[in-house]
Amino acid sequence: MPKPRYLTKSRFKTALECETKLYYTNKQEYPNQKIDDPFLEALAEGGFQVEELARIYHGGGTLVEGRDYDGVLDITNFLLLREKAVIYQAAFRYENLFIRADIIVKDGNKLDLIEVKAKSFDGKDSMDFLNKSGNLNTDWVPYVYDVAFQKYVITKAYPRFEVRSYLMLADKNARATVDGLNQKFLVVRDKYGYPQIKYKYDLASLVVGKEILIKVKIDDLIGRIYEGTDRAEPPSIPFIDYIKLLSDNYKKDKKLETPLGEKCMKCEFKCDPEELKDGCKSGFHECWKLMAGFTDKDFDKPSILDLWDYKKKDQAIQGEKYFLNDLTDDDIGHSKPKKSGMTRTERQRIQIQKAVDGDTTMDLRVDELRREMESWKFPLHMIDFETTAVAIPFHKNMRPFEGIAFQFSHHTIDQKGNILHAGQYLNVERGRFPNFEFVRALKKELEKDDGTIFRYAAHENTFLNIIYTQLTEASKKEVPDKEELCAWIQTITHSTGRQADEWEGSRTMVDLLDMVKRFYYDPYAGGSNSIKAILPAVLNRSKYLQKKYSKPIYGTSAIPSFNYKDKVWIEIKDGMVTNPYELLPPLFESATNEQLEEYITDPMLSEGGAAMMAYAKMQFAEMSDAERNLVAEGLLRYCELDTFAMVMIWEFWTNEIHK
Repeated sequence: MPKPRYLTKSRFKTALECETKLYYTNKQEYPNQKIDDPFLEALAEGGFQVEELARIYHGGGTLVEGRDYDGVLDITNFLLLREKAVIYQAAFRYENLFIRADIIVKDGNKLDLIEVKAKSFDGKDSMDFLNKSGNLNTDWVPYVYDVAFQKYVITKAYPRFEVRSYLMLADKNARATVDGLNQKFLVVRDKYGYPQIKYKYDLASLVVGKEILIKVKIDDLIGRIYEGTDRAEPPSIPFIDYIKLLSDNYKKDKKLETPLGEKCMKCEFKCDPEELKDGCKSGFHECWKLMAGFTDKDFDKPSILDLWDYKKKDQAIQGEKYFLNDLTDDDIGHSKPKKSGMTRTERQRIQIQKAVDGDTTMDLRVDELRREMESWKFPLHMIDFETTAVAIPFHKNMRPFEGIAFQFSHHTIDQKGNILHAGQYLNVERGRFPNFEFVRALKKELEKDDGTIFRYAAHENTFLNIIYTQLTEASKKEVPDKEELCAWIQTITHSTGRQADEWEGSRTMVDLLDMVKRFYYDPYAGGSNSIKAILPAVLNRSKYLQKKYSKPIYGTSAIPSFNYKDKVWIEIKDGMVTNPYELLPPLFESATNEQLEEYITDPMLSEGGAAMMAYAKMQFAEMSDAERNLVAEGLLRYCELDTFAMVMIWEFWTNEIHK
């Protein structure tokens, strides 16, 4: 008997992104490039732990278990017969709409609907979900609309109840009042492969301290959504009619057409050429053929979606400008130079020109780059951090989503060009707050000389600012050397806008990403400036690096390494150098590192998403010592490659400017 085609709350959220995706969802012929693994999602977001903490705050409840629609509906209906009840994962159905509510609190004819999210909230009430214009902030639309959908289903299924709706979120203004709160919640898989919490202690004796989640009543916002007054422009279709439209079309398995746009870049139903050859269907290709009239050959043309940092993609697509050669000079505009090198719009023009002309040569601003590089002081230091931010704090006095720096790698290059993997740090101890130990270890690595320090992007500067703030808030008893550490952090960073004090360190780190953007454009990188795209571009461009690293010299006395031995970095397939990141084994057997990063929504953390999730697994999942050691070894190799990639970029530039 076929399963009923219910519009669930997860499918409703998918439709909010793109209604057309509903048609492709859960069909084998349309491969989903995102790994549908609730356990990995739980590790990435910490949402399951937050939901479990919320259940503790609403104690004495009954968990509705099972995956059978009729079974969970019967259990929920039975529990709702009680005068008072607390229900976790209660099931509700109206027509072909079906939801599982995180927490339901029943008291007489009143029902509190509580949706729990592992998202931080720095406010007090529903007004803090609005923007300056008084409309619902776009960042909160998916969350509030989700609850609005659930409330509609419940009120229709049980019209006799008065439903009050809440979002329960991580309170950025709260601090944990007990130590080790996070590690009390171990995540394991249940028999269905879904995450569940295994408590380290007896639940009755579990002490969670003062609440760090805030429950915000949002019925006023939901009322505005139902009325169509939550946004500046009224919707083309009322919310209730929109639900009806989605549910009817999903039930009939009918495709809804959604306007094309920048959102298509992240479509999970986009097949690669090999999958298409194997007979798979690509939702992405079907949409563009249907709505833009694309032919198979059009997908090979340089697309507007590929243009780096272009803010007007949606506007261009609405004007039927789908390809880079459709754009005019007016479409790009002009940005004023702030430093030497390429401006943002100049870089975009270079990308367009090279893509349209089929020009694969690089653009390297040799003279300007040389002037920058001549100002650098040896020995050079390449550093990279791996970090995370979790909803439930590790330690007493920590706020939800406070940053944690758990790993760094450090390479050096001396005046003669000798390369050394000089140091590394990784916290593997479950439940330990590593930040102060982390910065002590980093200081020990970098204080031996006054050579130039390099990072790739703003991440390292941002996190050292976070640790600086944590140090200022720590007691002298807890961190006796706090003033010394703070003073040292100031020497190698610049202050961010969050700091009360302003500073620019005498040895502030140089951002290699900024160097790439200003001085180096390479078509081999495909418009991306990620280090994972720039590294293979550099290796494919440089015969010098290909010759050097096609030999097993890395992890020898020539280039010492902590984690590699006799490593060959150059592998050539079909005339192109394989991306070294693809030579590393995945940190999870069930997903590639690239797929893992799809789970991370925070831009500051997404580049190291695979490492973050591997660390989360070490901290929050039940695993053997042998498995923990394997994950730790993978993390060390992963982070070392990040700093060695920076070394190879430097080697490439050095070789080019001295030709």
